[in-house]
Amino acid sequence: MSVVPVRSESLDASEVSWFAPLCSDDYQYLGQPDGDLRSSFENTSAIIRKADQLGFRNILCPSSYQVGQDTLSFVAANAPLTEQINMLAAVRCGEMQPIMLARTIATLDHMLKGRLTVNIISSDFPGETASSDYRYQRSREVVEILKQAWTQDEINFEGEVYNFKGLTTDPVRPYQQNGGPLLYFGGYSPAALELCGEHCDVYLMWPEKKEELAERMKAVHAVADRYGRTIDYGLRVHMIVRETEAEAREYARELVSRLDDDKGQAIRERALDAKSLGVAHQAKNRDNADDEGFIEPHLWTGVGRARSGCGAALVGTPDQIMSEIEDYRKMGIRAFIFSGYPHLQECEYFGKLVLPELKTCSLPQEYGRVPADVPATPLGNGVRR
Repeated sequence: MSVVPVRSESLDASEVSWFAPLCSDDYQYLGQPDGDLRSSFENTSAIIRKADQLGFRNILCPSSYQVGQDTLSFVAANAPLTEQINMLAAVRCGEMQPIMLARTIATLDHMLKGRLTVNIISSDFPGETASSDYRYQRSREVVEILKQAWTQDEINFEGEVYNFKGLTTDPVRPYQQNGGPLLYFGGYSPAALELCGEHCDVYLMWPEKKEELAERMKAVHAVADRYGRTIDYGLRVHMIVRETEAEAREYARELVSRLDDDKGQAIRERALDAKSLGVAHQAKNRDNADDEGFIEPHLWTGVGRARSGCGAALVGTPDQIMSEIEDYRKMGIRAFIFSGYPHLQECEYFGKLVLPELKTCSLPQEYGRVPADVPATPLGNGVRR
């Protein structure tokens, strides 16, 4: 029984995704850069190809400015290098003129034959310090313009940030003709929940105690319900899985064994979202954890000592990890975005120890988001064991 109604209530599978570290270096030891793991097209593409081969159903391609690679260029380059996996491309609303963004996303969607999903981001730009209300208003307008561009013959929009009148949408129709790519979204403020509840398809959360996640889901559902909508929920969390719990916990300790706290703080503070409400909640997790950094029996907050954003990992054996995932599913969570350090190594661990035991799906294809006259991608025909 889920804590709230979800869009895919009857779905007995989960969208299990991995993470492409475009925005920062990969690590063998957190806070200790390793030349062989530097963020590069070659290294990050290898992670995507491995996730594709292992059967992950989506991969988050994040966005940043100070560090890393351009997200949309990276996704375009990897379209012909992958066969089945969807790509969740993070888009910073306002970074590109909205109609040009609609065209770019539509082009990527055709290149990927419908294997595209979009993560809506509302952070500041470099050199900008905008209010939360303004950032989410800007994102709201971008999303509304995207939807016009993808579903109507003309774009006519009058807002606080953007104004367009009588613009044709002929060049910007996406491959997924039933509304375009699914929109994934994360945010904690009232303005963020309002935007997600009205316009987005999947609400993404960072790890917290289960009761706190449940309350967050209820808050988002209340907003979506006001608009007559039901959405899906996702969890973004790191992963350390080993054959025994002792091995998993030992690796967690090893991962931070060379971390200097000042270096970790510098890594956290360089991110554009360093002062966001979501990041504050991750810091609260660390403050409330036990001496080993655990806030729940298998939820370890040590990762957050050296990164902004998602700051905790599930740590345990394959059976323990499976049990955690099932508990989240019972709450109503249908999408999972996992990652680990180094990302290629941990992708292989999870892909061999846990993924074969999970029933997985790709959310866009489950809901008929590909054109009726075009064959679905191989992973779009249902679910697999």
